[in-house]
Parts: sequence; C-alpha cells; structure tokens
Amino acid sequence: MKRFLPLAFALVKFVSGYFLMSGAYELHRDEYLYLNQGRHLAWGYLEVPPLIAAQGWATLALGGHEGWVHFWPFLWGAATVYLVVRLAGRLGGGWFAQALAGTCYLGTAFARLNLLFQPNSFEVFGFMLGLYAFVRYVQEPRPRYLYLLGGALGLGLLNKYTTLFFIAALGGALLLTPSRRLLLNRHFWGAAGLALLLWLPNLVWQVRHGIPFLHHMALLKETQLVHVEAADFWKAQLVMCFAAVWVWAPGLGALLLGPAFRPYRVVGWVAVLGVGLLAVLHGKDYYALGYYPVLFAFGAVWWEKLLQPFRWKTALEPVLVALPLFFLAVLVPLIYPVRSPAAMAALRARYAPLGVYRWEDGQEHALPQDYADMLGWREMADKTWAAYQSLPDSVRANTLVQCANYGQASALNYYNRHRPMPLANSLNGSFLFWYPPVQACRAIIIVDDEPDDELAPHFASYRRFGSVLNPYARERGTHITVGLAPDQALRNRVQREWRTELAAWEGAAK
Repeated sequence: MKRFLPLAFALVKFVSGYFLMSGAYELHRDEYLYLNQGRHLAWGYLEVPPLIAAQGWATLALGGHEGWVHFWPFLWGAATVYLVVRLAGRLGGGWFAQALAGTCYLGTAFARLNLLFQPNSFEVFGFMLGLYAFVRYVQEPRPRYLYLLGGALGLGLLNKYTTLFFIAALGGALLLTPSRRLLLNRHFWGAAGLALLLWLPNLVWQVRHGIPFLHHMALLKETQLVHVEAADFWKAQLVMCFAAVWVWAPGLGALLLGPAFRPYRVVGWVAVLGVGLLAVLHGKDYYALGYYPVLFAFGAVWWEKLLQPFRWKTALEPVLVALPLFFLAVLVPLIYPVRSPAAMAALRARYAPLGVYRWEDGQEHALPQDYADMLGWREMADKTWAAYQSLPDSVRANTLVQCANYGQASALNYYNRHRPMPLANSLNGSFLFWYPPVQACRAIIIVDDEPDDELAPHFASYRRFGSVLNPYARERGTHITVGLAPDQALRNRVQREWRTELAAWEGAAK
C-alpha cells in the first residue's frame, strides 16, 4: 500500500490533465516564450534560468505538439504528488493519511498550477523534493539524502531564482532549531557545493551579461510587485489552498509546537520563513505555493493520529479524503479550461463576484484573463503568414517580422514553425539577444496591439493587412501591417532602440 498509493495518485494526476483541457483553447502566451527559448539554448535568459528552455528544446525536437508541451507540467505535478503521498507514508501514515495528503494536493491551487508549461511546476517539485530529502535524512542520516537536497536546490536555481528565497528560509530554519548542528557536517557543505556547481553556469552567464536579473526584478517591482498589498497576499495564502486549510494548518502547528514532529521542526520553520520573506518583499502570492505540499503530508498524519481512538473513524475517513475534491468540483470551470469560451462567458454572472473575470486593467471582461490569453494566437499566425505570402518574391528573403511583445513573436514562431518564413522578432525580453540586422531589410510586417500609424511616411507602401478578430482573445484587435521599402531613418531608429533596450538589461549591475 505504501508504494501503490503514491504511484496511483501520480498516475491520476498525470493522465487526468489530458482530459481536463478543452481543444477550444490554445497555449498560454508564456508557454510560447519558453518554447521559443528552446530554439536558442543558452545558460541564461532575461526572464528565467535555462531549465525550462531545455524542456522547450526537447518538446520541439519531439515535434512540438501541444500534448508534448503539456507533458512537462503534468510530469512535475505527478512527481510532486508522488512525493507528498510517499512522505505521508514515511511519517508512519496509513492509507488514510496518504490518501488525504494526495487529495489535498489534487484539490487545491496545484490543480491549476500544473496545467501550464511554466517554471512554477518544477519549482514546487524542487521544493518538495528538497524537504522530502531532509526528512529522510532525519530518519536515516545517510549522506545521500543531503546530496539529494543539494541536487534539488541546484536544479531549482536553474529553474527559477525564487529558489534563493527557499535557501534563505532553510538557512534560517536550521539556525533556529537544534538541527543547526548539521552546519558542522562536511556532507552538508558537500551538498551545498553540489547545488552551487549545478547553478554555476547560469551564475557565470548572469555575471557576463551584467546581471540582468536585477533589471528584471526592478521591472517586476515597478509594474507588478508594487501593486501587491499585504492583505491581498495573506488572503491569497488562505484561498489558494482553502480546500485543505484544515489539513495544512494543523500540520504546520504540529511541526512548530507538537512533540511528535519535533525532529522535523526545520520543515515548519522553512514554511514560515519562506512565506514571510515573500510577504516582506511584496512577492506574488503564488510564489509561496511550493511551501504547502509538505504540510499536507504532516497534516494528514496528524489527522490520522487524532482519529485513531474513535470508533466512527472508519466511516469518517473516506469523507475527509473526498472533502478537498468536493471543493475542487465546485470550481472546475475556473480551474480547468474544460468549457468553451462562449460557455465560460455565459458563466460570468455566477463567478464574477469572485473577481476572476477582472483583468490587470481593473475591468471586467468576458473571460478570465488566463483563458483570454489562450486564444487568438493561431489566427494571428495564419494572418501573418498570409501577409508574408502577399509580399513580392523579390523582398521576402529580406523581411523583418516585428512584434510588440514576446507573446506575439513566440506564438508566431510556434504556429509558423513548419512554414518557410523568417522568424518573428521583438524588442521585448530575451528576443533582444536574437534580433537580426535590419540594414538590409526591404519589408517589415508589424504585429502590434497598438499600431503606430506615424510610421507610414517611412515606407514606400504601408497598409493594414488584417487583425485578430476572436471576440474572446486578449489579443483581439492586434493588427498585422505590411510596410515596403523602409527608409534609412527608420532602420537606424530600430537599431538604436535595440541597442538602448539591450543596454538597459545588461547594464543593470553597472
């Protein structure tokens, strides 16, 4: 049973994902970016470390089908729930504790998190793997568990820089507990060396490029993190795992205060310090998700021990196991894109009070923003391809496809990957590294949601070719414009903008 249940939950988590996504939706704008990074393998990017780009490369090597794109978040979600259920068993939990820990994971925010090809799924897995390794070391002080912890942290740093906060929380937790004696263990420092060795290529890349991570954080703080209110952050901590709050909260309490889990007190402090650090730094609420799965395991074992003396536990246990899934069932349309855009728009009156139809602009829209971000991309790519085909044969080889943002450029490159046309480009994010020379450019196809018609005098011919018409797409109204024979002034302007933007990123530490 101790091996069967973890595998069963992992299988359910992996397979169910393929049945919980409607074909009416496309990929999310961020997913296109990570796939595009897979075309340009490097030890770093302006947005993220390189691990997800390696997954993007493998996806494209396998044909790039959407099923392969989804494979990665489904895999990391399955691996995480396996560790959660397995940990409950390692802590002495029987079928009830293991099953409850598993349904807590399936019925909370991870149901949504593990749908999208983003670094977040591996981040949660890496945190869980690291804490699982620590618990196993406490139970059996073998050096291999410390090196497993080091490997998890090293790969985590290659996946997302928020792992640095986790490491800080772990260090603080060790200092606050008797486990500080671990700092005198040579294998602990060997594990730290392993983590650093794994991260070193990306660290060197950051230094060589002027530490663009600093510019990225400055932009986040200016445009997004500045809007994160403390009250909203803490409210989200309750909401994201609300279906399991009755499990993870006692689990955290038992870790910090109870005698049964005293040897593992570091785990509780890691959660407290990690989430607290994010709150102080105005981090996004979902950055904290990686600290909860381990608490599901401890909380589930706590519940099993609590119910042990009661006669009616046999009847109550299945109900408690199913409870997180009941909450999930109520919110299925908001978590899984199983309903068509029109059907989701029809549900707006029911779910709008929850705020899920309100976008970053503060306005109510027909669909939740994430869903609207999964529409209109194929239409955009097809119309851009048609615009390219409309060009004279003599200029096609010297055409620049210029997009306003990374989502547009990445989506065009994904859907047009089998078509004989130039790659789309942008002056946004890591596309700055791949921007082509423009001096020989004889035509420009401009894809922009806010087109600048003042550019028209710089072309011999300038015409609007088409636009995205999908009424539910966030990119609705994005225009495809064709300009022939751009003048030298425009080419020089583009070149200057590229140099200025790249210098802003690479000069962040200077």
